[in-house]
Amino acid sequence: MAHGLKNKIFIIGIRRNEMTKQFIVLFTAIVLGLGWAMRGLFGHEWGASWAGAMGAMAVLIISNRKDWIRRAPVLAALGALGWGVGGMMSYGIVIGYCKSTLFVNSLYGYTMLAVIGSLYGFIGGGLFGLGLESSEKKKPKWATLLTEMFVGGALVWGLIIYQMEWYMTPPRSELWAGCLGAAIALAWFLHRNDFKRALRVAGYSALGGGFGFAFGNFIQVLGTAAGIQYNWWNVMEFILGFCGGLGMAYAVLTREWPESVKPSKIGNWIAVMFVFILIPIANYFNGLYMDHFVSIAEKLNISDVEQYASMQFLYSGASILIFAFLTIIMWHRYYSNDDKLVKYILPAMLFITTIHYNFFAYIKFGTFYRSFTFGHSESLYIFIVILIYIIWYFGIRKELDFPGKNTPPETWKRWGVILVSLLLLFVLFAFISINSHSGLPGAHNRF
Repeated sequence: MAHGLKNKIFIIGIRRNEMTKQFIVLFTAIVLGLGWAMRGLFGHEWGASWAGAMGAMAVLIISNRKDWIRRAPVLAALGALGWGVGGMMSYGIVIGYCKSTLFVNSLYGYTMLAVIGSLYGFIGGGLFGLGLESSEKKKPKWATLLTEMFVGGALVWGLIIYQMEWYMTPPRSELWAGCLGAAIALAWFLHRNDFKRALRVAGYSALGGGFGFAFGNFIQVLGTAAGIQYNWWNVMEFILGFCGGLGMAYAVLTREWPESVKPSKIGNWIAVMFVFILIPIANYFNGLYMDHFVSIAEKLNISDVEQYASMQFLYSGASILIFAFLTIIMWHRYYSNDDKLVKYILPAMLFITTIHYNFFAYIKFGTFYRSFTFGHSESLYIFIVILIYIIWYFGIRKELDFPGKNTPPETWKRWGVILVSLLLLFVLFAFISINSHSGLPGAHNRF
């Protein structure tokens, strides 16, 4: 009797531990989702790079790998660079295709959004995964890789756009083709150099990003068609980041990884400066400018526009100095203390980055100069930041144990089934979309 009770308690304990681990995986998804939602306010490469750095740090926190966390700044910088590359792609008109009342246009829109989202995830997950898989026995030739990606991007872009004239988003920028060429070069580099784990991370990040972008816009179309007043564009962006982060975390945590290459002190410090100083400064200049503050001031009926803008510039500049100073002090003091790095310092660096990006978003919204309502996106941001902290405090901070395990090997058949299933889902999205409305603002027809 007692023996049977002990077995039941043991089984319940195992199931509870597995559920806790599955819940912890959501940590990365929520972090990258929040970063991508705020990225929409700043846009382009630098906004995406801030979100990418957040997602990379979140994966490192839940991995419990001290050898990785010793290289946390470098790995976060790789996540930032990888996810940031796709920021050059234009997709506004593609979203308009999904709003069309014609099935072929709507299906084209969802499928192309999946392509764009996949490129975000493939390059972001691939470069981050390559950093994780770098070891003393097998170090990647970074100069070769970057050269191949640049040349591959230029060649594919020139071939598809200028020679074959296969336009996705006319008359907007067609740099998606450049990103496609860079992704093909990255895939070939990972394959021929036997970086199988990194290639798998790239694949699942692409799967998450592609599905997330299409599904997020499907939610936006339904929400808009239903007449519900909310920032559905931001919801779409959050879902893209959430699904991309989920794919990236899943791929990392379901494989055994070799011992990482030894950390470079100089490399880490350069990465600290890049992630915590250069990226915020770049977003400062790209996202906060006088014309925007004039527009916000008019909406909020602020008479002294110059004073309003000056205060916003002051708050932003001061935040960069304060948050960068805190990060530099923490890394300088504790970078050689593995236990504190794992349990406290890296989470603190992630929270600093998250709160800083959130603060920039609030300044861009003009939140501090108007009444708070739940109809604005900042209400979603506050909820997500609190949720991230709760997951870390009650789950990751105490658990910090998610050893890699090998899932069934990847096969072409498995990926073929996944891709066909996704295409059928997009057909369903398009069918529901065209029957949910009689026309939406911003709709476009490609054919």
